[in-house]
Amino acid sequence: MEAQGGTVSAAVREHLRQLCLHEFPCGTGSWNKSRFLPRTWRTWRELIPREEDVGSPGEETVEDLLGLVCSPHSPWALLEGSSAEDRFLRQLAIQNPLMLKDSFFYSYFRSLHVVDKQVRLVDKGLLKFLNLEELVLSANQIQEVDAVNLPPTLKVLELYGNGVASMACLCAHPPPALQHLGLGHNKLLGPSQSRYVTREHWPHLVSLDLGFNDLTDLQGMVGGLGSLRHLRLLVLQGNPLALVPYYRGLTVDSLARLCVLDDITVSPSEKHQFRGLSHSGDFLPREAQLVVTIGNVRGVLDSSILDPEPGPQGPFITYTYYVTYDFVEDEEGEGSELVGVLAEVAEVAEIVKPFPSVEQLEVVPAEDIPGENVPGEHVSGKSVPGKPVPGKHVPGKPVPSKPVPGEPVPGKHVPEEAEDTAESVPTTASQSGELESVASGGSVALPRSTDSTEALAKLRPRIDPRLCPSPGTVLFSTVRKPWADVIPCGYEMQHTLRDLVPLKAFLLAGTTVTIVEEKILSWPLVAPPVDSPLPAKKGKGEKDKKEEKSKKGKDGKDKAAKAEQETGKGSKKKKELPKELRQDPPILRVLGRGMVGLEPLLMGEPLVSTVCNFGVIRTVESDKLTFLRDSKNKKAKKAVEPKKSKTKMLALSAFEGDYAPEPLTVEVQVQLSQCRSAEEAFRLMPP
Repeated sequence: MEAQGGTVSAAVREHLRQLCLHEFPCGTGSWNKSRFLPRTWRTWRELIPREEDVGSPGEETVEDLLGLVCSPHSPWALLEGSSAEDRFLRQLAIQNPLMLKDSFFYSYFRSLHVVDKQVRLVDKGLLKFLNLEELVLSANQIQEVDAVNLPPTLKVLELYGNGVASMACLCAHPPPALQHLGLGHNKLLGPSQSRYVTREHWPHLVSLDLGFNDLTDLQGMVGGLGSLRHLRLLVLQGNPLALVPYYRGLTVDSLARLCVLDDITVSPSEKHQFRGLSHSGDFLPREAQLVVTIGNVRGVLDSSILDPEPGPQGPFITYTYYVTYDFVEDEEGEGSELVGVLAEVAEVAEIVKPFPSVEQLEVVPAEDIPGENVPGEHVSGKSVPGKPVPGKHVPGKPVPSKPVPGEPVPGKHVPEEAEDTAESVPTTASQSGELESVASGGSVALPRSTDSTEALAKLRPRIDPRLCPSPGTVLFSTVRKPWADVIPCGYEMQHTLRDLVPLKAFLLAGTTVTIVEEKILSWPLVAPPVDSPLPAKKGKGEKDKKEEKSKKGKDGKDKAAKAEQETGKGSKKKKELPKELRQDPPILRVLGRGMVGLEPLLMGEPLVSTVCNFGVIRTVESDKLTFLRDSKNKKAKKAVEPKKSKTKMLALSAFEGDYAPEPLTVEVQVQLSQCRSAEEAFRLMPP
């Protein structure tokens, strides 16, 4: 019974039953029985109503019955969106119900729409529909179609939203007169599908929709479609093959008779721009290029105003901010090798006590770093041997940092614990107190997520999951920047991917953008005793003498400072230890996190541009403290004029009344590279 319920014929019968063609106000019954002749009359008068008889007082007229099924307020009215065939059958069941027999249905229906009826099997019962021209079986559970059971009169066949994995089943016995075939949103996969779109199987095909499958072989697909002489409308968007830059140009130039591609008319000028591209289609690289741009960050809370003033013994606190996003990893390229290198130098992470509203992550640096990285230029997510361009940060490599005294020395052995946890921990910035000067556009490629479920379970209690990439993706980060009212990231990264099927799945899911605050505490480091005491005592005595003389003058403090500087210059640099700071592991705090939808790139849009709004994290009090701090810094640099006080009062008054802090936002753009002419496509060819 279950198998029978999953067939097309069973779904059609169930649909006719739900129309209630034999129940009031349709069909025959006490409401209209006197209108029809007895069955003992001759056959040719069986279906003719009796015009001479007037209905009894207990019966309804035809007009009243039609009103019950046609009025939108009637409980017997059809549901909104019902087909014209359903409305006709309801009216026919009132006017002449004796016509509704199986032979009538099989000859009447020219179009069948069986949508979302849990159909699994196309059975041979369809062959009874002698005049069927359109068959719509969308949104069902069909995985394979027995083409022998399709009526030969079919001109339109739609199987959208099913689980068809190959067109081979349709090509076994295709309807000879088919003009439109819709197989969008299925599971067509593999280069072999191009063999089933030829003239041999579909000699009269005019329209073909294969959108949103997993087709990857563009060159083979257009080669097979070129044999369809009557093809005028084609839909291939949503497939991985449509993500390559030259997709539209190669398709238009290969199919000269095509009029509409992906619901966009093919103009004569477009054909001229891509003329001759099909001759070099086999030499074009089969890869997609996407450019991610991250602009300004606004509305960041300056956490430094909430910290107390540091004392002589510290701590000295520095804050930096950066943006991360995840992107799909190219398994066919060399990106995975680069990620493995970065995973080896990543720090070990431990979660500390979170803030009341935002969780924290304390990142503890590993004790050792295995060797130095070989210089290489990172282009489009791949590591290419070569020397980086001076003055420009190489995208995808860690931000360079100066060695800090007290920090781990490169070249030592890495502990086993650090090796186990490093693979899924974000790479941090420089451990020095000073921010490195890095060119705009730099980035840090962070380690990929742990594939092992057991390893991930061990790391979960120690790592904030919001700072880890999703499975199958890699985290990328902008350069750390100090606080500002508007933090310019200036980040731009080109991703080149050859494995297009995972890229399509990633675009459907979207990317996660996170704004992170990094807090580093620094403490004075006590200098160890010097081995040679004589030079040290001599320098110390000279220093004490000069300090005693300086105290006798009027400007004792200033002269003492100058004397110390002169003494430092005169003494030997090898014997004097510079002032050093010991840094605690950085504390990471997620300020905002959200999804950016990338599905429009699959729909044919070349650009997704958005401003992610994470809400307000500032307060009126924090903005006042920031304003007063900035005003104090300006006074220290320049004397305050009398008019400045009035300006300050006016500025403070702006924080009263209806003042609302600016929300936390970040500008994000993701662009899919598309060639506009054959010349641009030829530039993609390898030399």
